[in-house]
Amino acid sequence: MMWVIALAIWTTLLVGARLAMSRDLFRVVVGLALISSGIVLMLFASGRVSSAEPAVIAAGGTVLPTTAANPLPQALVLTAIVIGFALICFAFILVVRVVRDADTDSAEDLRFAEPVPTHAVEPPASPEGCDPQHPDDVIRAAHPHDRAGTHARTSAGGRP
Repeated sequence: MMWVIALAIWTTLLVGARLAMSRDLFRVVVGLALISSGIVLMLFASGRVSSAEPAVIAAGGTVLPTTAANPLPQALVLTAIVIGFALICFAFILVVRVVRDADTDSAEDLRFAEPVPTHAVEPPASPEGCDPQHPDDVIRAAHPHDRAGTHARTSAGGRP
């Protein structure tokens, strides 16, 4: 049983690491989610998976039975799942915004889209006339009844 869990942990971590090294931003976020799941599985496995007895102290007792499951990894796993889910949702929102603004989901294209730094410490200044508002936001404000906007934007891969 423990070998199956160890194999599941390593498979999840390896697939997550492979996806995290991808050029596609969505794959990177999915890879980070799989790495998080692999770590959660590792914490889960550290709490005596084979024990069928719950981590409950019997009435009148003061100590957990030695055959009971360890409650600390269970609490850590539950906390890690909640925090990991929230962070992955936030990362997906950021990726969607980056893809929408940059018209690409390639990490390499995004790297070349950065302006060339002119100073070692200060970030490069925005070009003159650069508006931080996205053009689709202006179109949506002009046409509030049209939810999809008036034109479809495509990424470098040709997907809408």
